[in-house]
Amino acid sequence: MNRWLNQLFAVTAMNLRNLPARLWTSLVAVVGIGGVVAVLVSLLSMGEGFRAALDLSGRDDVALVLRGGSSDELSSAFDREQVSVIAAAPGIVRDARGPVASPEFYTIVDLPMRSTGTEANVPFRGVTSRAAEVREDFRIVAGRMFHPGRNEVIVGRGAFAQFGNVDLGRTVVWGSQAWQVVGVFEAGGSISESEVWADLTVLQGVYRRGNSVQIVRVKLESPDSIAKVSGWLDADPRLDATVRSERDFYADQSRILVTMIRYVGTTIAVLMGIGAVFAALNTMYSAVSSRTREIATLRALGFGAAPVVTSVLLESVALGLIGGVLGGAIVYLGLNGYQASTLNWASFSQVTFAFTVTPALLVTGLVYSLILGLAGGLLPALRAARLPVTTGLREL
Repeated sequence: MNRWLNQLFAVTAMNLRNLPARLWTSLVAVVGIGGVVAVLVSLLSMGEGFRAALDLSGRDDVALVLRGGSSDELSSAFDREQVSVIAAAPGIVRDARGPVASPEFYTIVDLPMRSTGTEANVPFRGVTSRAAEVREDFRIVAGRMFHPGRNEVIVGRGAFAQFGNVDLGRTVVWGSQAWQVVGVFEAGGSISESEVWADLTVLQGVYRRGNSVQIVRVKLESPDSIAKVSGWLDADPRLDATVRSERDFYADQSRILVTMIRYVGTTIAVLMGIGAVFAALNTMYSAVSSRTREIATLRALGFGAAPVVTSVLLESVALGLIGGVLGGAIVYLGLNGYQASTLNWASFSQVTFAFTVTPALLVTGLVYSLILGLAGGLLPALRAARLPVTTGLREL
């Protein structure tokens, strides 16, 4: 065993020392594998960022009340009496002003993307002062809050960064009405930062929706109180409602896009990986061919076939690892935290998010690079092991 390890160490050390002599051919494999890893990690980080944005939006102590059978806000509706019934349910936090319940009107408006100028669907939400109390870390970061009863809007930080026509002080026309942008807000990095907010009563009047709303957000006394609220509303014949925790609601919304991104990202990575394997094969075949005499001499001196095979594989894996580290580093330094937006298929509106390159994604990229390096070195390693000693020595 010690003899085998000594031979393996000697051959591998020789191969690695000779890498500078094969620099350009080795770079082909490194760049190819690095590119595959960069694409894979960047696509998966997009899905991770989108999922994280929706996860930050979800709280266990906040419940969303939608009309029965509705899977999204656009298909839901409640009138004023039904909102009062919902707010009266036991299990909802109450303060000096009454139950902490936020009735909200939801629609979609068009805004141009700052980067391309193309139109995008942006959520436009009518809210009351209670909206901030059922969201995490809400605060105005620029300008001020809109005044009730006025045609004023505040814009989420993500929407402000991604979309045009919403600069502070600017006037924009939606629903045949002019609105003035008076503030920018944060909400803990949640999906709310992708939205534009206005006064509920004003928005209902502009869109001629009377006193109807799409959703009621309520703050629960505890996460377990959701069963109490749901049971109360199920027993009331005046409305048909579905109660879900905010976390579960947004987890379902993220599932479609995250699954699609993972599928597309994996498919692209596999297809690109095939090309990278061929690049690695070419590199390692070239390395074996250029060292035919070296390998034959080593075999003639008593080196076994197994150390030769393993050394070629280790060299290929090392090139794959270098490519994986390079690709992962480029994505982490270039994309981690980068703000972007994409279509939320559940609501058909844009959601802003930040690319999130997690340690798990970097490890996934490294593992994939090692697999590609191993696959690219296997056949050349077998060729080196099967090379007849006499054939190699004739080339001396």
